[in-house]
Amino acid sequence: MKQLHAQRVGPAPKFEPVPGTEFTMDVDLVLLAMGFTGPVRHGMIEQLGVAFDTRGNVKTDADYMTSVPGVFAAGDIRRGQSLVVWAIAEGRKAAEGINRYLAGQARHAAA
Repeated sequence: MKQLHAQRVGPAPKFEPVPGTEFTMDVDLVLLAMGFTGPVRHGMIEQLGVAFDTRGNVKTDADYMTSVPGVFAAGDIRRGQSLVVWAIAEGRKAAEGINRYLAGQARHAAA
């Protein structure tokens, strides 16, 4: 079990942190669904250390896993700004890749 440390933010486009709203929750999986503003390299992506493709998007393998094991990307952050139907399709494919990854983790833990 891991923990997510977060803070509520104000409205777009600034999303400024709201003082005193920090919180922590136990998580097994965190999915972020955000509108595309381009992969912002500072912050979480920089901290994770994921690789980027030649167009500056987050690079993934066929299962949508980034260069960091257990970290997946789909939609605009992976393919660039596109139609929402592509993001939905990629989200589904990424979920399949995540499922394969987690199933493999469970097999290794049981061994």
